[in-house]
Amino acid sequence: MRENAAPPVDPRPPATTAHQGDGHGDVRAAARHPLSLRLAGAAVHAYTALGSVLALLVVLAALEGEAVTALWLGLAALWIDGTDGMLARRARVKETIPWFDGALLDNIVDYLTYVFAPVVLLWTTGALTHDWRGWVLAALPLLASSYQFCRVDAKTDDHTFLGFPSYWNVVAFYVVVLDLPQPVVAAALVVFSVLVFVPVRYLYPSRTEALWPVSMGLTVVWLVTYAVLLLQYPDPHPVVVALSFAYVVYYLAFSGWLTARAAHRRRRAARSA
Repeated sequence: MRENAAPPVDPRPPATTAHQGDGHGDVRAAARHPLSLRLAGAAVHAYTALGSVLALLVVLAALEGEAVTALWLGLAALWIDGTDGMLARRARVKETIPWFDGALLDNIVDYLTYVFAPVVLLWTTGALTHDWRGWVLAALPLLASSYQFCRVDAKTDDHTFLGFPSYWNVVAFYVVVLDLPQPVVAAALVVFSVLVFVPVRYLYPSRTEALWPVSMGLTVVWLVTYAVLLLQYPDPHPVVVALSFAYVVYYLAFSGWLTARAAHRRRRAARSA
């Protein structure tokens, strides 16, 4: 593919290479694209940034004791995060706005919506004890995810997540909807925080190519069960809960297969080297 081809070598020393580091070449290249496409790219970045506002609203709802409202807002944030990448690729934002780091924006917003706001929700709902032990448990996801979000290999070349992908919003969802007891919550926070550092590959639903139609279809079903469980709160129907957890089982099982496949490929490459 064209974007993977090695660029020609410039024989000139770095100090004399044209437009190096000044961004003017990128600006001129972006200006060649239609204004409508550049505006579409800007709109996509604004759409992504909207997640930060939703994170604030989740925190405010949590502080007001409106846990269900916070989870509805979390669902909206999930939808934005699940669709903005596709829109960014369609708008060709790397070409139309090359000086703007959309990946960095996405990480900032994801940390707020997937990590910080859910931990606040866990605290305000009483899922954590309001003493030093609760503070320690609340700190675990924040610190572990801070590490993960700064790893350059957190997203692999074959579009998987390396290490538990900081789905603390999903953890908070099940804690609230199923009214899980504090010991279970504590165990979950410890286990998943440790799994951030374990090099297991996890499904990236919107990007992992293997079984993409199946994964996306099941992800949509899970989002529907998320909404239904909120509508049924505080009395979730067992069938809906089972359907919701069926996706979790699929996600973990498929992630295990992705990890095994990657290990097999590494062994095969080592043998052929």
